[in-house]
Order: sequence, then C-alpha cells, then structure tokens
Amino acid sequence: MGDLMRRLAALPGPTRPDFWRSPLRGARFTAVLGVVLLVGLTLVAVTGLLSYAAYNPGLAAVNDKTPDKGLLGFYLFAWPTDPHWLYRLTQGVHVTLGTVLVPVVLAKLWSVIPRLFALPPVRSAGHALERLSLLLLVGGALFQIVTGLLNIQLEYVFPGSFYRLHFYGAWVFLAGFLTHTALKLPKAVRVLRDGVPPGDEDTLAAPAPAPPTLSRRGAFAMVGAGSLVLLATSAGRSSDALRPTALLTPHGVQDPGSGPAGFQINKTAASVHIRPADTGPAWRLTVRGPAGSFRFTRAQLLAMELHSAALPIACVEGWSTSDQWWRGVRLRDLAAIAGFPDRPPGVLVESVQRAGSFRTAALRDNQVRDGRSLLALEVNGVALSADHGHPARIIVPAAPGVMNTKWVGSLTFGDL
Repeated sequence: MGDLMRRLAALPGPTRPDFWRSPLRGARFTAVLGVVLLVGLTLVAVTGLLSYAAYNPGLAAVNDKTPDKGLLGFYLFAWPTDPHWLYRLTQGVHVTLGTVLVPVVLAKLWSVIPRLFALPPVRSAGHALERLSLLLLVGGALFQIVTGLLNIQLEYVFPGSFYRLHFYGAWVFLAGFLTHTALKLPKAVRVLRDGVPPGDEDTLAAPAPAPPTLSRRGAFAMVGAGSLVLLATSAGRSSDALRPTALLTPHGVQDPGSGPAGFQINKTAASVHIRPADTGPAWRLTVRGPAGSFRFTRAQLLAMELHSAALPIACVEGWSTSDQWWRGVRLRDLAAIAGFPDRPPGVLVESVQRAGSFRTAALRDNQVRDGRSLLALEVNGVALSADHGHPARIIVPAAPGVMNTKWVGSLTFGDL
C-alpha cells in the first residue's frame, strides 16, 4: 500500500506536493484566517439558530417548517418581546456577517486545498476523523452560504423549503465546525503564538514555492478589502438612511413611495393576489374564543380603545426598517372579547391573502399579552395602505416580519 501511495504521489497533478507553488500558503496564514472564522462563524451560527427560534416553531403546525427536527430542536424557547429590536439585531447580524465572511471562507479553503489531495488520504484514526470533520465543515459551510445568499436574493431555486434545508444544513456545518475546532484550535493557537516549532515541517507551505507576486500582508489586505466591499454594499438594508447603498442585496420593494407609509415592503397586495373585494367595505374581522365568534367592521375596530407602539419591521432576508408608529387595538383586548379577560393565550392569525407563504401564523401568549402587540389599523398617523396590510395587520415587538401578518381576516384565541 505504501509503495502504491508513493507511485500515485509521483504522478503529475495535484497529488504531487510540488504542484502547489504559491508562496503565500503556510501554517500561520491559515491559522489567522481560522481564528477570524472561529469568531465570525460562531456568531453567524448562534444568530441563525436564534432566527429559527424566533418563529416559535413549537407553536402550532403552521409555524413549524421543520416538523421532523426531533432532538435538533432541543434549544428552542419562547421568543421574547423585549427588547423590541431584538430580531432586527440578530437577523441583521446573521445575514450581514454571513455575507461579509464569504471572502474569508474562500481564502481559508484556498489555503488548505493541497491537503485535500495529500496521499495517503487516511493515515490514522485521528486523521480519518479530521478528514470527516473537514468534509462536514466545508460541505456544510458552502451549502449554507449558497442557500443563504439565494434566500436574501429571493431566488428560491433549491428543492424544498428554505427553512428546512437551511436548518439541517446548519447542524451538519456545526458538527464539522465543532469537531474541526477541537482538533485544530490548539495547534493554531501555538502557531500564532510561537510560530512553527523548529524542526517541525510546515505542511501547508509549498516545498518549491514560485517567486512571490504578493506578500502575505497583501493577501490579508485583499481578503479584508473584499469583505469591506460586501459590508458596504449589504449592511445598508438594515438602515433607512443607508438603504440606497445596499446594491447587492434586495431590501424590500425598491421604491415604496413617500409620505407616512413610504417605508419598505417585502410583498405587495398584488403579489399575493389581494383583490379590492377582499379588503373593501365588505371586509370583516372574525374573532374567536370560548365566548363565541365575533365579527367587526373596520369602523367598529376604530371605535374601540386604540393604542400606539413604535416598532420596526425586520425580515429573515436581513433587511429592516426603523421604528414606525403603529396604532390599533391591543391583541390582549381582543382576547378579552374572545373570552380571556385575565391571561390571554396564544392566537392563530389568518390572512385573506390568496397566494404566497405565511397566510397563517401563530403567536405565543407572551406576545399576545404585551401591550405593544397590536392589530394595527394605522401607521405614522394615516390608515394602512394596501401594501402595508389594509384594512388590518398584526404588529408584534421583536417578531420576524412574516409573523406580523398583513390583511388579517380572523383571530382565533386559545391553546395552540
């Protein structure tokens, strides 16, 4: 077997150590990129898992996009309503940082690619575990990057639900990431602190390097510049003032108009086939609970005690708006009408939209009880526009945008 490996290594191609001639590769170069990714990808992974938790997938079948997750959902918890900008922060960090780290991931893969062709492919049980962790890490990272970028571009070309694929992909990546970190972090720290020990071989360095055309500092600068370009052309979608700079990523409807209702919209009334008859004078809100079923016109809702709340809209694609002033009927007051005057439970919200996803959504009891959770009828002092959910929409602090259902047709209060 050893003789066969030596013969294969002598053949022309990537299995020959002298095939890889870049003078930039080396243990220290790879270690620096690895430490950057250790911090950055940990934050991306944590905020991604929090994003999944924010949908309250354990609450009613309509919220659970991955019903067969099993033990992978061990960490799920009731998503809080404070601070009200929580989802705006966590998802903004997740999408923006994930995008910014793409050049670093590619540079790291480039720095270690000779090892993928090294022979023999497996030298020991420990080496086999390292190779397996690398397969999960590289495959999982590339899968998450591709599906994530497609999602923020609103290009759903992959088979199946994005939520399910991205959730499972995250755990595959985490399995490789945690194993690879445990195996490689001690060595990376030693290399960064002391360099390659005398007498040890730098297995990442080219044995016969070509003349340098760029220093390692220059290479780091190029990677950093690529990340800065992505930051400058992506981060603006989370800020009203900087939104025009978000050139590479969609950030809701590009021209939402001006005036009090002139802020970003992810889906328009026309895109979900809302017809004038669905939201016109014949529209009624149905409220259900143990006290019975009640139907209200918009005028009747406006005659109730109205409350205001300053809340943002934040979407899974990473874009968000600043706080908007919403005015409407508190959900807990509607729960009291439905028969829950003291401790309102969760609520199933159903939209009159005819197409698109999230026509129904479930909210937890803590979300219903929050005084800022509204069936909104107005925004910024004017009636809701058709694209913002006229005649009524849900607005809940810290909830993902899709949970703030527009064009609401019914609210059913009870255990979900």
